[in-house]
Amino acid sequence: MIIFSRLIDKHIAEYQNDLIEKHCEEVENMYRQMRGVKHDLKHHIQTMKAHLIMNQYKELEEYLNELDEDLDIVDTVIKTGNIRIDAVLNSKLAVARARGININAKAIVPAELEINEVDICVIIGNLLDNAIEACEKEKEKDKQFIRVYIDILKQQLYIYISNSMTNDIQKSGGRYITTKDGSHGFGLLRIDRVVKKYGGYLNRQHEEGVFATEIMLPL
Repeated sequence: MIIFSRLIDKHIAEYQNDLIEKHCEEVENMYRQMRGVKHDLKHHIQTMKAHLIMNQYKELEEYLNELDEDLDIVDTVIKTGNIRIDAVLNSKLAVARARGININAKAIVPAELEINEVDICVIIGNLLDNAIEACEKEKEKDKQFIRVYIDILKQQLYIYISNSMTNDIQKSGGRYITTKDGSHGFGLLRIDRVVKKYGGYLNRQHEEGVFATEIMLPL
């Protein structure tokens, strides 16, 4: 019994360390993006000043129009309406984009929820961690993708996340298991427990090259 307890403690410690490492990577990535934005902003201001000094108003207008188009393209920040969920979605998806994974995300969540927001963040965070890990096993970069859809459907919070994957997935006793020991298994278990806590619906499916998770939580 003591040995088993120590083994569980060891796995929990490994899981927590893994979470800390991932959080640090997410924070570092966000700082890199902020530094990049600051650098680009200074460049744009200098260019616009130069056009003004030389009375090149037509060129300035064209530059502003091009800049406006570029901003539309790079504006990939997810704004669900819920601050905490925005934070976890944006931090995880920023890591995925930094690794070259194609992202398609749409999410709408009320600012106030009866469901504990930390529990929702546990679900989304773990799902995206798993999705990023699965994508990185796909050697062809152009095939790596993550799709996210979150909305309110029929008085329930609907969460759908799919991703590219290789075909080395395993199941045991009707449950999906991973080829990675330790932390990844605890992530799946945490998702299961949160869904069960709220009497929700959980469905995991996979087909050729795609893995999808569908969750519904009563509001």
